Amino acid sequence: MTHAEIDIAAELVRDLLRDQHPDLAHRPLRLGARGWDNQLWRLGDDLAVRLPWATQSADALLRKEHAWLPSLAPHLPLPVPVPQRLGEPSERFPRPWIVTTWVPGEPADRAPATRAAEAADTLAAFLTAMHRPAPTGAPAGRDRGGPLADHAERFAKQLASATELGLIPDPDAVRAVWEDAVAAPDWAGPALWLHGDLHPANVLTADGTFCGVIDFGDLCAGDPACDLAAPWILLPEGAAERFYEAYQPTPDAATLRRARGWAVLRALSGILIGEAGVHGRPGGKPTWGPPAHAALGSLTVTAHR
Repeated sequence: MTHAEIDIAAELVRDLLRDQHPDLAHRPLRLGARGWDNQLWRLGDDLAVRLPWATQSADALLRKEHAWLPSLAPHLPLPVPVPQRLGEPSERFPRPWIVTTWVPGEPADRAPATRAAEAADTLAAFLTAMHRPAPTGAPAGRDRGGPLADHAERFAKQLASATELGLIPDPDAVRAVWEDAVAAPDWAGPALWLHGDLHPANVLTADGTFCGVIDFGDLCAGDPACDLAAPWILLPEGAAERFYEAYQPTPDAATLRRARGWAVLRALSGILIGEAGVHGRPGGKPTWGPPAHAALGSLTVTAHR
């Protein structure tokens, strides 16, 4: 079932709450956002209801957040949406849904970080805390925390599409960054907890710096290089170096190379998603394009130094 097959309206959300969590049903309710996988409805001042509406994979992602994020959240230095209740599939709505805490702030794709040093330090502190060894049974990071080489076909398709559409000025420079990253030694350390999806729409800002991180649907254990791509996508130009100095333990050269490859993947996805009619979403997401273009420019310029 997709967003084309079911209409999620306030009355439906209210009915779901009455059926399964009646003590919350009286709270004020209003639409917060329509995301890639889920709709978000504000529930009073401090809670939110997330319901899958676009992709089948969202069901499992919500359950994963509900299972793992409450134990991780207390160790993180930025607010995150902590699951409070789980809603089970029913005749009214045949998919799981969750109630989480509400995290205030503006998505960084709409309000980019402008205080470079503070934002770099804040992001480094968050990922230093996030990247702790994951326990046995933690979700494996096959798509996000596994070997970068597993994504070679995806990279080739994205690069070809972006090149054909005239969206990148120097495809050879992009390919060189990718090839260097894939040639780097694989991660040999323990599987670490990863956010897995640190792009600008999933990181919140206030007063020019980061104030929260949302959407842990891709939470997994694996190679930290996946998350260490984030400074290229999230920070103002030139601030990535400060991030890597503040993040602990200091990444080795191979991890930095792999992080650049993950950043290239993230940037190509953002560029394609940001263009109208591209990547399977009519109308695109225009706010995703500018940070992705900036990241790709910085990555290729750095590669020439």
